[in-house]
Amino acid sequence: MRRTVPVVTAALCALSLTACGVFGADGPDGDDAPARDGEMTVGLLLPDKDTARFEKFDHPLIEKRVSELTGGKGEVVHANAEGSSARQSEQFGRLIADEVDVILVNAVDAEAVASDVRKAEEAGIPVIAYDRLAQGPVDAYVSHDNELVGEVQGRALAEALGAGSEKRKVVMMHGAPADPNTALFKEGALSELEGEVDIAAQYDTEKWLPEVAEANMSKAIRSIGAENIAGVYSANDGMAGGVIEALRKAGVSELPPVTGQDADLAALRRIVAGEQHMTVYKSFRLEAYGAAEMAVARVRERDIEFDALARERVDSPTHKNIPTMLVPVVAVTKDTIEDTVVQDGVYSVKEICTAAYAQACAAAGLTT
Repeated sequence: MRRTVPVVTAALCALSLTACGVFGADGPDGDDAPARDGEMTVGLLLPDKDTARFEKFDHPLIEKRVSELTGGKGEVVHANAEGSSARQSEQFGRLIADEVDVILVNAVDAEAVASDVRKAEEAGIPVIAYDRLAQGPVDAYVSHDNELVGEVQGRALAEALGAGSEKRKVVMMHGAPADPNTALFKEGALSELEGEVDIAAQYDTEKWLPEVAEANMSKAIRSIGAENIAGVYSANDGMAGGVIEALRKAGVSELPPVTGQDADLAALRRIVAGEQHMTVYKSFRLEAYGAAEMAVARVRERDIEFDALARERVDSPTHKNIPTMLVPVVAVTKDTIEDTVVQDGVYSVKEICTAAYAQACAAAGLTT
């Protein structure tokens, strides 16, 4: 993916769409384009259930925002592919056959989904790539600055290793090769780690599966030696859990710093307990609301609203200058949990600090 416009403007608009003159604004687009203000059907295709955020946050947030924007008349038809690109293609086909008004797709396989995107275009149904940049003639793309995600992870790991880190061995656990975000996370992380650490082993992880990451980490331990692994770059929290399990099974009592992404509840508990060093929090609300707003604007044919939301442009391997919204990301450590995910209402201190983590939470200053 090639980004062609800076991120700042769209991020600010995502934080306050009304302030940016998008929804509820006066002017010709608001006054002269009343079409489809009421009933509409938004198709939502999600890739898997292993990443907790998709069903816990993204799905209900998109439903909520579509309902708000349509006075309760808009419907979201949702399906989850559970890691199967073939199943997602079938789900895509059903949405096209049912003549939904717009499709939001978080692709299992960005390349494989291109033929379905083309079929939707032929049927006159706009497609918005959500979280992952799908190939084919997508109308827009909503995600985070994924190269920045990798940079934040890599920087956090290098800082955790401290002085002399260039001599310390690091294992890198990348995501699924079929996910275009994987290459961006990798590029960002390597920009911070190459020359700063000794990258002893790197692995791709089929379908982002934690059990695959655990198996790969076990290979790394046998090859490098557990005592020689100073840190682990893990591209997301699910895989971080697999990495930590492999280290535990190898008898490692003092865990090296391990990165993550997605601010999963299990990861936040591991961070409080000192088992995982950090995660990357990507505001689910900003991304989900932005996608819902772009979808509704596209169905209503309100180009001014749509363009105000999609102020950036990116390239996929098949298409250039795709209208894009990228929303901000932030690193979360033990010291910043309260100021990030708790403050934003993603999880409460009570949810994070169960009885098993009460002592660690108290030490970290997290109290209910």
